Amino acid sequence: MQLEIRPDPAEVGRARRWARSRLAGSGIAADEPLAETLILLVSELVTNAVVHTGRPAVLRLCLPGPAAEKCASATVRVEVSDTSSRAPVPRCAGRDATGGRGLALVDCLADRWGWSPEGAGKSIWCELDRCAQPRESAATAYGGGLSAYEGRAFEAV
Repeated sequence: MQLEIRPDPAEVGRARRWARSRLAGSGIAADEPLAETLILLVSELVTNAVVHTGRPAVLRLCLPGPAAEKCASATVRVEVSDTSSRAPVPRCAGRDATGGRGLALVDCLADRWGWSPEGAGKSIWCELDRCAQPRESAATAYGGGLSAYEGRAFEAV
């Protein structure tokens, strides 16, 4: 399933609402920790596309069906494609910075993430394993200390 995103910051909220509306049919309860993490990841990836490219994007969700067994092999995938060929660039956000932590959050919260060229643009994706144990590094995303991030260190504050 996919949603067309206009290059407008208001689209981030629309993307979150759309993603939440898709959870019920997937067997993921709205109050499940996976749901909240999924919505945060949608928000971060769509925000990056809207803010850093200023171009339309496409949000895709691949959710397990309601009959999916609750096992580690049930994977949720979030993917945002845009028409900018510029690669995502990790940033080290300073203590007073109001942005620059989006990919760090994705790195800490997702089980896997990456990007690849797609047509004239790119696709950034992340995956969550349905029944994976919570990652210890997720605390880092909420200000718990230092984390290695693609060869760089960042401090989440």
